[in-house]
Amino acid sequence: MIRILTLLLWFACVGGVLARDMPLSEVLIEGAGWQVVSEGHGFTDGLCSDADGNVYFSDVRSGQVIYKVDLDGKVSEFVKKAAGISGLQWGADGKLYACLARGRMVVRFDQGGKMEILAKEVRPNDLVVTYDGNVYFTQTPEQEIVRIDPKGKMTVVSKGVIVKPNGITLSPDQGTLAVSDYGGKYVWVFRIEKEGTLSYPQNYMTMRTANGKPEVAKGDGMATDAEGRYYVTSAVGLQMYDPTGRMGGVIVKPQDAGLVSVVFGGADLAYLYVACGDTIYRRKTKSKGVLFFEKPEKEREK
Repeated sequence: MIRILTLLLWFACVGGVLARDMPLSEVLIEGAGWQVVSEGHGFTDGLCSDADGNVYFSDVRSGQVIYKVDLDGKVSEFVKKAAGISGLQWGADGKLYACLARGRMVVRFDQGGKMEILAKEVRPNDLVVTYDGNVYFTQTPEQEIVRIDPKGKMTVVSKGVIVKPNGITLSPDQGTLAVSDYGGKYVWVFRIEKEGTLSYPQNYMTMRTANGKPEVAKGDGMATDAEGRYYVTSAVGLQMYDPTGRMGGVIVKPQDAGLVSVVFGGADLAYLYVACGDTIYRRKTKSKGVLFFEKPEKEREK
């Protein structure tokens, strides 16, 4: 009984934030719409940000470059010859972790662009890196979530639970892993145990679906803000949920194209960036993002 009550309490405040109403009005600024950041690409993806708020993205379709967008909006090439990247994330070691879907590898780049291979013969879609060096990535065709521990050991930590695991993110306290389903209508959450394993899978958030496809929302890239809200790209737009899994609303896509990636970046991490088709967009918000390579507050207090 105690175990059940403990689990229910965890689900009631998943992400470390107690339940309260969190509508879109707490996030969106009236009159502040989407603005073009970078356009003319093939198919943009892999958004992530660093400690200064600089934003990084890839061009999966036609480019072989990881691009950097600085705080002034200047776009430059950060890493060349890195084709087919579908997921990016900075780690606490100051390195940029990446899913090379086309090359079937998980890798990381140092500040000079030198690449180190972490896993071969895999089919990574998206990834997230915890402050203590655990890498979790999705393998969509295999219905798997895979962990690479700080020593480099690779382990499948979930298999067959999610139809098409895709986007992946953490709660602000890094006690919860959330994964979107490209082939279903739920976002799933798992509790991360001390040893890095996953437990208590739960279809926690129900995504809105497009007309005619009631069971498929095409859940893709994910992000988290400092209040524990979850943001999920989908066929109908950018869906937002509070820490308890309740929907707060759907933010309209900036253009009629695939919406696949989202991150908070820019000054004070107060801008929402999205990869939508051939273009990167952003909009100012009332909220701010959270950086997973920084030690969570609960860990700093120990």
